[in-house]
Amino acid sequence: MDILFKNARVITMDEATSYLENAYVAVSGRKIEYVGTCRPEKTPKREIDARGKVIMPGIVNTHTHIPMTLFRGLSDDCELQVWLTQYIWPAEDKLTSDRVRLASELAIAEMLRSGTTSFSDSYFFVDAIADAVKSSGIRANLSRSIVGSGEEYEEMASVSEMKELYKNYHMFDDGRIKVDASIHAEYTSETECRIKTAAFARENGLVLQIHTSETKKEHNDCIEKYGRTPTAQFEKEGLFDGVTPLLAHCCHITEDDMEIIRNRGGSVAHCPYSNLKLASGVAPVPAMMKKGVNVTLATDGVASNNNTDMFEEIKLFATLHKGICGDPTAIGALKALRAATLNGAAAQGRSNLGRIKKGFEADMIMLDFDRPHLIPCHNTISNVVYSANGSDVVMTMVGGKILYEDGEFKTIDIERVKSLLA
Repeated sequence: MDILFKNARVITMDEATSYLENAYVAVSGRKIEYVGTCRPEKTPKREIDARGKVIMPGIVNTHTHIPMTLFRGLSDDCELQVWLTQYIWPAEDKLTSDRVRLASELAIAEMLRSGTTSFSDSYFFVDAIADAVKSSGIRANLSRSIVGSGEEYEEMASVSEMKELYKNYHMFDDGRIKVDASIHAEYTSETECRIKTAAFARENGLVLQIHTSETKKEHNDCIEKYGRTPTAQFEKEGLFDGVTPLLAHCCHITEDDMEIIRNRGGSVAHCPYSNLKLASGVAPVPAMMKKGVNVTLATDGVASNNNTDMFEEIKLFATLHKGICGDPTAIGALKALRAATLNGAAAQGRSNLGRIKKGFEADMIMLDFDRPHLIPCHNTISNVVYSANGSDVVMTMVGGKILYEDGEFKTIDIERVKSLLA
């Protein structure tokens, strides 16, 4: 036994017992060895007193573009097309591999500091991103987003980069890094390009990430072009045949779209803060959930969110839809936590994440509940959802390794990163 946590409040996310008081959690190697209220007999190499703390599964952020951390605050309060054409795309044209590597380290540090243990990303300079993930110890599903016509598909640099990423990093470190396929969106790609990218995903058993119905314009333009919604067009093109889709945003999808996603075993990455900030809309999440769609939570890129604190997304998720539906029971606290843990893990194709349970990967975080805004605590799960924030995280563990603890990053030289990006 490597580490034993004692005297902890534990949110297990297990069906049988979602919460334990005065509990022990034992970690051996990458795995959780024991969870319960009786002390294990084995002697641990390290013992951590978690009195006054809450242990829960690490948060899964299912849609990011982590190098965009460089653009934090660059283009706030802009209409989407102005945001893209006047600020973001010109800034992206100036990116280099070295800058992306540093930006990725900074983003990963921010995520570890605020309790994210796994994320799904689509961007470019993917080798630099993968290298930062590799050295940091965080878990990730990485993809090279594909844009284009498909006429010269095999000669496209982005396609070569996607295939190299798969060759060099897929299932690295016992699956800590997985590679997904990614189509940027319907409006930035043509049918042949989408079909060939989906074929690559199908041949290699990969998740397929796609921006879908993010804005009303994107959604309606697709209907005008094809007579179908983006989701229905993807279905007609066979993109979802034998593929697990992860569709980002989905602010304007229809009930028929929801049924397609559910029937294909797909997931939706709900980005409430980013979608509100860019005035893209609000995804019809309660309707999706009633249809049986796997809804997950995400921040999107920092350029349209301004941070990667997933606790902000959890609280917004749990409250936003109450107001829209006029129903305080629309999204409960436990359902919100499930979206940020178990549902996210399922969307990444990781069935061994999202619970504090024997045999699961030891991806865990610990929050300090001895803070004014968390006292009194009538219900621990409600406090995590409605009162906690990322700064309450005092420990982040991935695969049994502590990567952040009490202000110290174990695998990232944060002062070096900050100085080089200043």
